[in-house]
Amino acid sequence: MKHSYSNLPAFERLLLLIATFARNPGVGCHDPMQSDYDNHDTLNIVQMYLYELASELNIELPLYSRHTIQSDLKTLRRYGLLDKRAYRWGYYLGTGVMNREELQVALNALHSQARYQEDPQINQIYQRLTRRLQGSNLKDEMFYPVRTQLDRVIVYTDPVEMMAEGKYQSRGTLFEKLDVLEEAIIKGQAVELFRYRNPYNPKRIGYEQVYPLQLIYADIAWYLLHQDYKDGHLAVSRIDRFSDHFKVLDSKGRGSITQWKSLHIAHRLLKAGWGLKLGSREDQQREICGELELVKVKVRFFPEVMEFIQEGVKRHPKQEIKPGPTGKDGKPAYVDYIVKLPKRSLEEFCRWVYRFMDNAQFIYPQYLAEQHHKLGSALLARYVV
Repeated sequence: MKHSYSNLPAFERLLLLIATFARNPGVGCHDPMQSDYDNHDTLNIVQMYLYELASELNIELPLYSRHTIQSDLKTLRRYGLLDKRAYRWGYYLGTGVMNREELQVALNALHSQARYQEDPQINQIYQRLTRRLQGSNLKDEMFYPVRTQLDRVIVYTDPVEMMAEGKYQSRGTLFEKLDVLEEAIIKGQAVELFRYRNPYNPKRIGYEQVYPLQLIYADIAWYLLHQDYKDGHLAVSRIDRFSDHFKVLDSKGRGSITQWKSLHIAHRLLKAGWGLKLGSREDQQREICGELELVKVKVRFFPEVMEFIQEGVKRHPKQEIKPGPTGKDGKPAYVDYIVKLPKRSLEEFCRWVYRFMDNAQFIYPQYLAEQHHKLGSALLARYVV
């Protein structure tokens, strides 16, 4: 029986179509910057790239109809090179969704997360990709860390590294269960964890039943965003403060829709606050319903740090930065930073203000001004002989 691609032109056309997708992942995707969405034709764009590649390779390709190219697409689906679904956002082979430029940016991000945030799973993936690309002429160019993040984790996260350096403790941490933890996040499974360390509340140690929602890296450590299994309370906890105890309570899970909904609510709270504290269950519910009264805080910053404060135009969505009266040098004598925050965030906000030492002064509320004065007096007392 004669195969439909047994003649050379048909065979070349199919190979060129595969090469088009390999070289141009996402080809046919509509550009959101263009306004002519109604006239967008994915297949026309694919054909244009197909013939451009044929010309580049000095292959004379007859003019084929749309029906012929659609037939080729069906062939690629039949052999698993394309999935059996619509490619409304551009064609790509298998999981090859990135071009070289996009791959380089992704590798930079993986390198940073593996080296500085010390994510053990990301490190394994990065090492595998490094080995796969050993034969590439663009290896050095591809792996040069043009972009990175220097925030360093302050605890051990990789069990292999801990054993190699003799730091392995008798009690492991939740970092050893990241694979099943991530699976639980995706499926929306309820799990049982054991919190064995809690510096802020030593009495709150023990088993916790939660829906894990997301892994978050912030400042110095990895955190788990989670929701209480029974009452729905949202919280953020350091991963290394949980032991390696991990028990799935519901193998079926509650599904991605509910997970997304809870994740969206949690990030609304994070955006409205300052830092990672999400507050008590009662206040949290009131805040979600828009019934929680926010605290208006005003801090005055002086010349040594004013420019830094003024640079942060997106530090918080509810902030105001107001310059004070102008001096002889044409510059303001100070700037006032005004922001509305839930009470749960005041402790973390105050820590940020304290970084500026004598260049910051609380104007209101009065109790924060008194607290700042008290802490300053205590600091002075430490240095007085």
